[in-house]
Amino acid sequence: MLYKFKSKAAGDLILLEPQGRQFLQLIGKAVEPKGIIEPAHMAAAISALQEAVKAQEAAQAQAIAQAKAQGHAPPSFEAISLRQRSKPIIDMLERCLKAGQPIMWGV
Repeated sequence: MLYKFKSKAAGDLILLEPQGRQFLQLIGKAVEPKGIIEPAHMAAAISALQEAVKAQEAAQAQAIAQAKAQGHAPPSFEAISLRQRSKPIIDMLERCLKAGQPIMWGV
């Protein structure tokens, strides 16, 4: 399944199901086949994504430091970080917030 996020203020954004689910969960939206993000909720969604990125990076840095302290090889992580995955989403949210346009999916 794909999630296709649409808005009049930005180009379409297509995410695979795992990334779409993660995005919706991080911003506190129900993971449903159809939905909408109103401009009033976009600032909170942007903040939630930025906080999730910081939390992931802190956890990874801690895991690396812990492995080094124990003399182990550093752990490997996903090739594409949450920071990289969330950049297009945050950009879309910022554009739509500025234009006062909602983001919809599944329509």
